[in-house]
Order: sequence, then structure tokens, then C-alpha cells
Amino acid sequence: MISLAGKAAVITGGSRGIGAAAVKLFAQAGADVLFTYNKAKDAAQLVEQEAGKHGTRVEGFKVDIGRHAANKKLVDHAIARLGRLDIVVANAGIWTPGSVWEMDDQTWADMIDINLTGVFNTVRFAIPQMIERKSGSLVLISSTCGVKALGFMPHYNAAKHGVMGLTRSLALDLGPYFVRANAILPSTVNTPMIHNEALHRAFRPDLEHPGRDDVKAGFAEMNLLPIPWVDPVDISNAIVWLSSDAARYVTGVTLPVDAGNHLKC
Repeated sequence: MISLAGKAAVITGGSRGIGAAAVKLFAQAGADVLFTYNKAKDAAQLVEQEAGKHGTRVEGFKVDIGRHAANKKLVDHAIARLGRLDIVVANAGIWTPGSVWEMDDQTWADMIDINLTGVFNTVRFAIPQMIERKSGSLVLISSTCGVKALGFMPHYNAAKHGVMGLTRSLALDLGPYFVRANAILPSTVNTPMIHNEALHRAFRPDLEHPGRDDVKAGFAEMNLLPIPWVDPVDISNAIVWLSSDAARYVTGVTLPVDAGNHLKC
């Protein structure tokens, strides 16, 4: 197993899905982790308990990741608790459907605030101490929607394309300081972000209450490998590798973990 022993990390959106899987794997690999959550306090406590079994420091921190001041408080708290930050995983995100001509201002703003501005603010406050130590890894979670667009989610497509541009800019600007920046592009991941009535109905409008089994075939058609979705641990495995010294000379990459989704038209 790849080691993160002695590393200190912040993972946003760590109470469920990809983030929760990453917190547990980071702790298993030997890292101290501070992760964020917003409303899912019970889920965060469960992640703390499960990840804490590996003997490293694991702590949940409630924060609204879309707010500037909250991100500054997050990074300050993490450095105070962990001593420094070696790794930041900007994972927190939301998804909602919609069309440009029907979308209200708040729906657009919420998406950009969390999925793009929140990422920007999380990494910006962590970078100075990484520059000072000339060491650090930033892993930004984008999406296959960061390199292609899917219908009726313009705000999500825009935010994830923005994360890709931000990652490349970070890699360019931080390279001289040995601070690396990389993005991961998941496709459909087996989490509540895809398993909800709104998205299921988009795939099966012919059914009143479609479930997982009803949408599997539709999701599988989006991928080259004949599976409907990947699991959170598949993404967290990639996050751990990019965060580790095994990838010490890897920066500016956009790594799809998507069953070939990004190559499908």
C-alpha cells in the first residue's frame, strides 16, 4: 500500500461518498486528516470513528465551503491542529439539474460558489505555507463534465470546466516551489449525487419512480467499460496516489477515473 505516513491533509466534503472513502484511505495510509462536512453531522462522526481506528488523527470540521471566511477558518484550524498542511483535496461539491433559460440566479450562484469558488478558496489559503516549505500536493476533484458537457446541467459543466483551468494555472504557478496540482475526473460514481429521483427520472422519464436497477443500462451506455458507475474507493485510490511521494513528479495532469466515459461522445 502507498504510504502517507507523517503527512497532514485536508479533505473537503469528507462525510460521504468520495470524500468519506478518501478520509478512510488516507488514515489507513498513515496520514492525519481534517475533513469538512456541512449538514451531515452523524455521517461525519461515523467517518471519524471508522477512519480513527487506524491510529492517526482524524477530525471532522463543520463549514460552509462556499464562503470565503469559512475557508480561511478551515485552513487556519487545520494548520493549528495538524501543524502544517502537506495535502489538500478539494472534493466538496453539489449537483442540480436545470437549463440556462429556466435557471434562477440562486441556483447558478450556489453551484459556482461551492463547485468552483469553494475550490479556489480552499486551496488559496493553504498554498502560502506550502510555498514556504517548498512542498505540497493539491488534488482538485473535477469531472468528465470538465472536459465535455452533458445536457441540462450548464452550471455544473461550467464549474467543472473552471476547476480544470484552475488546476492547470496552479500547476504552472506553483511548479517552481515543488507544489503539485492535479485534477481527477470521475464519471458517474455510486453515491447519492447520482442516485436521486431527479437524475433517475432524467434517465427514465417513462417511469414514475425509477430506481437503481431501472437506470443501470442507461448509465452503462455512457462508459467504454460495460459498467454503470464506479465506486468511491476507485476515486480515493487515485487521490492517495496523486497525493503521495509515488507521484512526486506528477503535476498538471487531469486523471480520468471514469470507465472510459470521457472518450464517449
